Amino acid sequence: MKKFAEFFACLDQTNKTNDKITILKDYLESAPDEDKLWTLYLFSGRKIKRQFNSTKLALWAVEYAGIPDWLFNESYHSVGDLAEVIALILPKPLGESTQTLTHWIKYLDELTDKDEETKKKKIIDAWRCFDQTERFVFNKIITGGFRVGISQNNLVRAVAELTGIETNIIAHKLMGNWHPDTVTFKELVYAGDGYDDVSKPYPFFLAHPIESKPEDLGLPEDWMAEWKWDGIRSQVILRKGELFIWTRGEDLVTEKFPELHILNKLLPNGTVIDGEIMCYCESKPMAFNVLQTRIGRKNVTQKILKEAPAAVIGYDIIEHMNKDIRHYPLTERREILESVINKANCPALILSPVINYSSWEELAKIRDRSREELTEGVMLKRKISQYQVGRKKGDWWKWKIDPYSFDGVMIYAQKGHGKRADLFTDYTFAVWDGDNLVTVTKAYSGLTDEEIKEVDKFVKLNTLEKFGPVRTVKPELVFEIAFEGIALSTRHKSGVALRFPRIARWRHDKKVEEADTLENLRKLLS
Repeated sequence: MKKFAEFFACLDQTNKTNDKITILKDYLESAPDEDKLWTLYLFSGRKIKRQFNSTKLALWAVEYAGIPDWLFNESYHSVGDLAEVIALILPKPLGESTQTLTHWIKYLDELTDKDEETKKKKIIDAWRCFDQTERFVFNKIITGGFRVGISQNNLVRAVAELTGIETNIIAHKLMGNWHPDTVTFKELVYAGDGYDDVSKPYPFFLAHPIESKPEDLGLPEDWMAEWKWDGIRSQVILRKGELFIWTRGEDLVTEKFPELHILNKLLPNGTVIDGEIMCYCESKPMAFNVLQTRIGRKNVTQKILKEAPAAVIGYDIIEHMNKDIRHYPLTERREILESVINKANCPALILSPVINYSSWEELAKIRDRSREELTEGVMLKRKISQYQVGRKKGDWWKWKIDPYSFDGVMIYAQKGHGKRADLFTDYTFAVWDGDNLVTVTKAYSGLTDEEIKEVDKFVKLNTLEKFGPVRTVKPELVFEIAFEGIALSTRHKSGVALRFPRIARWRHDKKVEEADTLENLRKLLS
């Protein structure tokens, strides 16, 4: 654990991409194969089974540190990160551990069926032999909050440089449902096709937002246009008679969409379709908030299946008849996709239509209908493009419609986490409902560092009340809040919930009285 913690600390101390890749590669070069696997597992966003809730860990830490609850709570509000504050308050270590990362993950796994007192003793025993950095990393792993400042692309680059294998091959090998307990490092990385995982998806090809005008892309006839669907990006995989549905976030969701299981009988073996899961009814897509009723549910009832039936809108095919066809040009892949979907002839699998247009001006007018079509805008794909790995610039572009926006008043503020734990960066905004300000949403992104410091100063000078980490502030600052969608909500005091809210700009020119009204927001529901 010591070597892993030191490596993690080095990684956290640099913002330079090449330095991060070098640090990661050097660590992997010297680490045991088992530790290599667990590092790749954790760094690719996967988590070990969580056995300890935050409340219990805090209680155990307070008891071991011998400090009062109020002091821990104040420290936590100041630091803003549970793993870090526990690492900071614990007494100096009583010994030193030479055990590996793998040893400690297995140590945690062995506690699965133990009683609470045993778990508490084992966690405190671990804390006793760790230094502060090791404790921080250990706590991050067991709380499920393990985050690293290295992207998936850079993780792939580091492994590619270490092994001499091409990045697109490594990216594919690291996808899917692998686990360090069931595969070795050599099987995962060096075997001809990884190890035998028929469920393995391909890395998704991601589009860039258009940075200027579509005219800058060249001739319209070189580009295929289609709607940018507002659903869950997924791959539908059928291999060896088994159906798998993976999301872009690498969640296996096959069981969550039983109405799609019919595809097991209709698609040819060795098929991988890239598309969008959406709720679809009467030949029309339904709003994203309908799909949200399906997300996170363990049991899918008949009522849900009737009210929010799901379908896949297919817009690419990347494996056909067990052959990887990502290198085929888009036009050729499209012909194959059309053939496969037409032969399936299933309402649960819909072909994403191509938008016919002859000029950029005509496409712009079509794009203006995006909200009527319940889409986010238009996708532009170069007709000769291959299906690449990750967010590669040049061949796929997304031309989204402008977001909704409103002017809201900041009425609450809370400190951030990590490097911003000493600044108020998380804000709650309200709009007018008659003579009263009613909370509508929270937002924490969109301001510059200088603006954050200004707002932080305002919060500290204009706090009216304190509720734990939250401060009620004078309703004086107005901000423009951008968001992608709005839906009715019984959980929110305002009666509405916003999708992807973020701060667009600080409205220095607006007085509080000029902020928007709840009535105006509700008009967007229709």
